[in-house]
Amino acid sequence: MKESIELTATFKASPAAIYAAWLDSKAHSEMTGGTAICSDQIGGEFTAWDGYITGTNKSLKPNEEIIQSWRTSEFQPADEDSELTIRLAAVAGGTELTLIHRHIPEGQTQYKQGWINHYFTPMKAYFGN
Repeated sequence: MKESIELTATFKASPAAIYAAWLDSKAHSEMTGGTAICSDQIGGEFTAWDGYITGTNKSLKPNEEIIQSWRTSEFQPADEDSELTIRLAAVAGGTELTLIHRHIPEGQTQYKQGWINHYFTPMKAYFGN
């Protein structure tokens, strides 16, 4: 059975700032601390965390939602891509980000802590939380 993760965090930044940073190579790299090559186009490919993560933008709703195919170098060649959804909602003092990561290969539950350690924590520092 495939794994799924849902996490929510609040950042002191607008939805537009987070959306733009997620899809911009320089900002994504600075925001997470790992080298990223990003695209802001549907169908555009990306890499993050020095090539550990690869994927494609499947759907983009500016300042609201990003849906990407997503896989790491730990996926087996036969594993299908997982799906990452980032939802952004304005709240008092910033943005509530909901991350939904679906279709993770069975047994690869380490990604929940990875999202916290390698995305949410450095993002809070980047956006001044």
